Order: sequence, then C-alpha cells, then structure tokens
Amino acid sequence: MFFKFLILIGLIENISTTMLDEIDLRILRLLQAKSDLTTKELANKVNLSTTPVFERVKKLEKGGYIKNYIAVLDAEKLNKGLMVFCNVTLKEHTREIGTQFVTDILKLKEVVECYNISGDYDFFLKILVSDMKEYQNFVLDHLGSIKNIGSAHSTFVMGEIKNSYAVPI
Repeated sequence: MFFKFLILIGLIENISTTMLDEIDLRILRLLQAKSDLTTKELANKVNLSTTPVFERVKKLEKGGYIKNYIAVLDAEKLNKGLMVFCNVTLKEHTREIGTQFVTDILKLKEVVECYNISGDYDFFLKILVSDMKEYQNFVLDHLGSIKNIGSAHSTFVMGEIKNSYAVPI
C-alpha cells in the first residue's frame, strides 16, 4: 500500500495542548465567520477589553489554532468557474515517487487543493479553470506530464450546494 504523506506548507510550530476556554472558542467562531473583525469589535462581542482579546488572538495564532486570514474570492467572477475533482492513482508507490508527485502538484496554480487519500485512489485534487478547453489543456500540458501517474479520473461540478471553510467548534 502507498506510504501516506502529510502535506505541510511552512514551518511547523509546537501547538500548545492547553485546553481552550469558552472565550477562546467564541473568538475562533467569530473570526471564522468574519476574519476582518477588529480587536475592538471582538472585545465587544466577547465582553472583554481589547488588551486581553488581543493577547488571546496572538496566543491562538502562535498556538497554530489560527493558520491564516484570507479573502474568499468568487471564482466565477474571476473566470475560473469550472471546478473539477480529479482522483489520481500513481503507477508505483514509493516515498520518492510520492514526494515528487507532491512537489509537481504544488507548482500547478490550477490545483487549489490536494489531499493524500486512502482507498482506490492515492490523491484527490480540486482544480479551478475557466472552461472545458482550459481543463483539457491543463490535463495535456501539465497533469499529463507528471511522471508516474497511473490514472486520473475527473468529476465536473455542476452546482455548488455547500462550501464552508469553518471547522465545526
């Protein structure tokens, strides 16, 4: 069976195993819903002054609970409205080949998510392109040139029902 990989970007920091209290969880829920809240706005919502809220947010960031703050863009408006899920199987299953596949995938801007999975396939890719022609070119020019891909099975999204980045806490 394939050696499973953890795909890590950036430095790994020791995450504190200290239990989060209810205020920390409220702060996380609020920031998940609206990451651009100011410290003052957060403080008002959790009934604390700004200094302890600022310190709690910094603690949550340093502890790795908050990975990043991002703007979620509308792919349709940016002409990247065709979402494709692609299941990939590798021909051979060695650490070296798996690592090279991950390195190659990380270079492809069209691949916005990549997961190492168990089951019939080795990797699950989420790809954003403008249309079928662009996807065909992506497969022929980029995905198809990656060594050791045994098979790639594509599924095209007809409509998005639910899309959430929120962790249920």
